[in-house]
Amino acid sequence: MARIDEILQRLKQLHPLSIDLSLGRIERLLADLGNPERRLPPVFHIAGTNGKGSVTAYLKAMLQAAGHSVHVYTSPHLVRFNERIELGSPQGSQPIDENHLGDLLERVERINGGKPITFFEITTAAALLAFAETPADAVILEVGLGGRLDTTNVVDRPAVTAITSISMDHAERLGGTLEAIAYEKAGILKPGVPAVIARQPDEVERVIEARAAEVGTPLIRKGREFDAFRQNGRLVFQSEDRLLDLPLPALLGRHQIANASLAIASALAAGRLTIGEKAIAAGLIATRWPARMQRLTSGPLVDLVGPDAELWLDGGHNPAAGVAIAETLADLDERSPRPVWLVVGMMGQKDAAGFLAAFRNLVVEILTVPIPGAHEAPLAPDRLAEIARDIGFRAEASSSVEAALRRIRSLRKGPGRVMICGSLYLAGHVLALQEGVAVQSN
Repeated sequence: MARIDEILQRLKQLHPLSIDLSLGRIERLLADLGNPERRLPPVFHIAGTNGKGSVTAYLKAMLQAAGHSVHVYTSPHLVRFNERIELGSPQGSQPIDENHLGDLLERVERINGGKPITFFEITTAAALLAFAETPADAVILEVGLGGRLDTTNVVDRPAVTAITSISMDHAERLGGTLEAIAYEKAGILKPGVPAVIARQPDEVERVIEARAAEVGTPLIRKGREFDAFRQNGRLVFQSEDRLLDLPLPALLGRHQIANASLAIASALAAGRLTIGEKAIAAGLIATRWPARMQRLTSGPLVDLVGPDAELWLDGGHNPAAGVAIAETLADLDERSPRPVWLVVGMMGQKDAAGFLAAFRNLVVEILTVPIPGAHEAPLAPDRLAEIARDIGFRAEASSSVEAALRRIRSLRKGPGRVMICGSLYLAGHVLALQEGVAVQSN
């Protein structure tokens, strides 16, 4: 991956900021590339605060189960940059080949000609070029940040847009209120394009509905035009003209019912693609998404924590994600009671107290860790432990994930459950440790 690392480092030098929300630079570059965003198969465009990745994973699995080839764009990556760009084929979607990626990035770099452009913008242009030049039946684009001015918001007429649950996150860039954040997310709505909307707080719903009325977007809202719930060990999905009795989704957690239902409604709204009930059911079972309530069952970190302890990983990093993780841990505890330890690392701009508060009365101790290679300043472990103690937890800083797991093993008396969480960048670091490789910087 040395060639890719060198190219990525060069691309990061093209703009002084890692994030500068705007569409002007990407539109200029795409025009110079011949507007690949206008030559895509049907596009599913997905925004929201939490659940974008899970909805993407469900939708990809459903489309593939229906026999469709699917390109997928997500961010950030966990371990390797090419995870962000999956190319579809009849055999399934796979991360773009390293040589193909290198050629694309150098081509886009050359055409950009040294003009100012952010890292995310120029790499998104490369992804769109790859998607336009590789035949497939559908594209799933996950919004990077916000929606209105996000680099992915260059597709004029997607097949479907979707907005997952909206809560407070990235307030420093999107606005300090739910209404402001909702306004940015609703920027992906397009005239005449169906928009599938998760159940939202009232103030968020009002903003989305006002934007939809302004641009002429038909809304498909959870709790109105469709709903879904767990019943007798099954997922029941109902809309105005359908009642589907489906298997529970493969991804763990109560929140995954909502995420799966959003993917189902999106699949059914895509008039240009046929996705039947059997494909929806098969996709729910087949879905895999790393670092979302992922049980680690082998590898060096599992060895460190010990054979009688469960080791779990989740990239959740905001208060709403904390609630979802805590609920899932509580459900696991009902079935198999074990003392729970948290190993947590978080980025500096996140609401650490809000995230950790969800775990009250659930965990034995919190061990805070650094995040090596994070693209922005993470919270120092000592400071994060102080925040945890301030809201009532036993907490101690550790020098590394490995050191934290060793400490838990030394303290544990009998079986235990360990959850590593707080950051997707930490999740990527953990998966890289499991594989014995280095994380490519985001």
